[in-house]
Amino acid sequence: MTASLFLVIAGAVLVAAGLYLFLERSLMRILAGLLLAGNGVNLLFMAVSGPARLAPFVEDATDQSSISDPLPQAMVLTAIVISLATCVFLLALSYRSFQLDGHDEVADDIEDAIVRRRAEADLTSATFDEAEEGVDHDTDLAEAEAEAEAAAKAERRDAAEAETAEEGEAR
Repeated sequence: MTASLFLVIAGAVLVAAGLYLFLERSLMRILAGLLLAGNGVNLLFMAVSGPARLAPFVEDATDQSSISDPLPQAMVLTAIVISLATCVFLLALSYRSFQLDGHDEVADDIEDAIVRRRAEADLTSATFDEAEEGVDHDTDLAEAEAEAEAAAKAERRDAAEAETAEEGEAR
């Protein structure tokens, strides 16, 4: 069973381009990346399944080498259905994001920023042996809530400043 080198290379290029687009922040680019990667994997499935032969089921199949394997074809059909459902979900998510924010970029979450700051400060990863005496390395829930409230207030203040700036420009 030999695979066509061109189909394997084309499938690998599609998967690589899809993974690159999948790492972007725009939902439409994520969708394009998901579709490219899915089509690349489907192409790889069909390329590796062998050369095109007769139908999967033949009544008088005396020669087993002339019958193709139906499993890769079934897997590709299943992958097409799953990618269609995922495509519709991401389109709905992108549309709703555009309605709410005016763009379809995935924004940073406030809680994610708190976790990132804690990871940079290395607050939770100290072991008992490494911990300094008198220093509490555990995460403080009240502190996290205060940081989230401060970030929300700053975001509301920035939005209000932008709105007043727009009103000033309109006059």
